[in-house]
Amino acid sequence: MLKGSVTIKDGCGHVPSLATGDLFFLLAWLLWWQAGHEDHAGPDPPRNVSAALKQGQITPTELCQKCLSLIKKTKFLNAYITVSEEVALKQAEESEKRYKNGQSLGDLDGIPVAVKDNFSTSGIETTCASNMLKGYIPPYNATVVQKLLDQGALLMGKTNLDEFAMGSGSTDGIFGPVKNPWSYSKQYREKRKQNPHNKNEDSDWLITGGSSGGSAAAVSAFTCYAALGSDTGGSTRNPAAHCGLVGFKPSYGLVSRHGLIPLVNSMDVPGILTRCVDDAAVVLGALAGPDPKDSTTVHDPINKPFMLPSLADVSKLCIGIPKEYLIPELSSEVRSLWSKAADLFESEGAKVLEVSLPHTSYSIVCYHVLCTTEVASNMARFDGLQYGHRCDINVSTEAMYAATRREGFNDVVRGRILSGNFFLLKENYENYFVKAQKVRRLIANDFVNAFNSGVDVLLTPTTLSEAVPYLEFIKEDNRTRSAQDDIFTQAVNMAGLPAVSIPVALSNQGLPIGLQFIGRAFCDQQLLTVAKWFEKQVQFPVIQLQELMDDCSAVLENEKSASVSLKQ
Repeated sequence: MLKGSVTIKDGCGHVPSLATGDLFFLLAWLLWWQAGHEDHAGPDPPRNVSAALKQGQITPTELCQKCLSLIKKTKFLNAYITVSEEVALKQAEESEKRYKNGQSLGDLDGIPVAVKDNFSTSGIETTCASNMLKGYIPPYNATVVQKLLDQGALLMGKTNLDEFAMGSGSTDGIFGPVKNPWSYSKQYREKRKQNPHNKNEDSDWLITGGSSGGSAAAVSAFTCYAALGSDTGGSTRNPAAHCGLVGFKPSYGLVSRHGLIPLVNSMDVPGILTRCVDDAAVVLGALAGPDPKDSTTVHDPINKPFMLPSLADVSKLCIGIPKEYLIPELSSEVRSLWSKAADLFESEGAKVLEVSLPHTSYSIVCYHVLCTTEVASNMARFDGLQYGHRCDINVSTEAMYAATRREGFNDVVRGRILSGNFFLLKENYENYFVKAQKVRRLIANDFVNAFNSGVDVLLTPTTLSEAVPYLEFIKEDNRTRSAQDDIFTQAVNMAGLPAVSIPVALSNQGLPIGLQFIGRAFCDQQLLTVAKWFEKQVQFPVIQLQELMDDCSAVLENEKSASVSLKQ
């Protein structure tokens, strides 16, 4: 068993962390700031944004304009590919009319959100950060996008990613890499000043993780209140861990994939990035449910909305700690926090068991084979004949097809297509693809056996370490980095289980570290309830970006947290 201790720090002189408070806590500091209370310790948030909007404390248009202003101020983060300013303002105007007439559509009405640029958006360019789709404007909305709009959410724009979501750093798209807002946080910069070996701060910015790094940066930098990512092997949870956010991957089949440009059909899931677990539950409640346009969605009745009870007693819970996840590459800080998190549950009366997932060592190789084979199949649709990029060569159809794909795809995408087609060759099919499918079943059964042993949720690391500087990240190729960064996350996708990354504490460098909870299939509500309890205990601090955003500086500087800390 992992061992450690939990230290409870004295919280005198600090305000409770707003990151674990009510729905979309940013409204709280906005209202407080506008009221001229900059000399106070911090805002007292209203019950939720919807209540504030209904009471006329702020309008959807004011919220929208504030977020648009922050998008412009943080443009250098490269979080957005497309900013849909006119669309968002029009939606805000319509939302305002509904509130005035007492016809609010729900908790998301008037709330600014962002969407990863691999979800189709009607009338708004959808590029997948690739030359292949640059300029492509879909004629329809992805189901999840449409559901958000049906709830009155305001679409601020489309966020940056690795090309076709193939990567773990959000560094390989044609629009350039995404910068982690924590690179500019007071917490990180103060730690760097203490290290005399640090060089130029401006050139040593941190990666966000990927491939949903744009969505993570957008939420982390306060430009929206929630964002959609996609999660095929950890692409929502990984950047959430690096950006100090909640990153939730629902059970496969709970949320529609229609309109999500596919990477790996059997593993892709729309993911949710927010600042607290309650917010993720609100968004999940809007998105979950069967879709006639996606045959993989479940048709069983779903309890909606996903209201999370406040769990006061964890003594009936059993937390599983997979022993195979304790690997040499795991940083000492993440290992220590993982151990202390387990001890926190144990100290509160929960049963903590070491469990075995015996096929874990095969999972990353299995994932690579299955991922590339499905990529090869899915990328075949981009041929220059129907939509997207088309080269100028007209010697023959074959020459046009080859040149189009050479110009449209980057090296990472072409490499995965080549690998996938190799594994699917007649002479290789049985030895690679079929074997990988059999191993996938064994991996899924490992989780089933663990949960059948009485475990309610599994507790694991999300990433090997904190976010690393961009210049260090690019020293290794995409394939190597993805294999390292997906080590704790991709098995969940192969098993179709729900998982959520929760920010736990800041590292010695002042950077976020997250831990992952894994639940039983379609027990998403139970998983989020446990995660909410844990979030309340750790009280992760709010990012302090006062140097980044002048008009938010005084507020963010004061928003520190009183907490049960997992750090000594």
